[in-house]
Amino acid sequence: MTPQTFIFAGPSGSGKGTQVEMLKAYLAERSDAPQLHISTGAEFRRFREEKRGSHTAALSQTIDDNGKLQPYFLAVWAWADALVNRFTGAEHLLFDGSPRTVTEAEVLDSALEFYGLENVHVILINVSKEELKRRLLERGRSDDTDEAIENRLNWYESKVEPALEHYRGNERYHFHDIDGDQSMDDVYAAIIRSLSLT
Repeated sequence: MTPQTFIFAGPSGSGKGTQVEMLKAYLAERSDAPQLHISTGAEFRRFREEKRGSHTAALSQTIDDNGKLQPYFLAVWAWADALVNRFTGAEHLLFDGSPRTVTEAEVLDSALEFYGLENVHVILINVSKEELKRRLLERGRSDDTDEAIENRLNWYESKVEPALEHYRGNERYHFHDIDGDQSMDDVYAAIIRSLSLT
């Protein structure tokens, strides 16, 4: 299997991180190509650990502690730095957590074009608002209050959904709209069917 590029999208609680890991296992069984998984959240955590004590890391940590969104320039830097320093062109490339805005999607367009990456798969795990709220409250994290969840979902609708429309119907991308209200295994099966990977 030739190296492929996948962009995973979905709101908090959609299970996209789990599905990324399941697709990585699927690819590992069927392809000798290495993988580069770029998770914006993981890149932020790595950055703050490596740059602990720096002014930028401290400001970023404060934003995180307050449950706010990291600034646009840092989000782009996080995945762009991973590409520049770790991507050789031979890997399956999996994005998780980016892009978050139309502007970020346009910047990512330029990066994919720069690297000559075509036939990119955008996988949207679509989950109803009611189901998302149920899942987020059920996991019992301290930051998963009714108000915080509502704010997160409203932000997703206002910022991320327009970014996804940038890909829907765009001939440079294969857009996969997956029903995320199903069980984890059924979502995975739907993704594999939709991708038609060989």
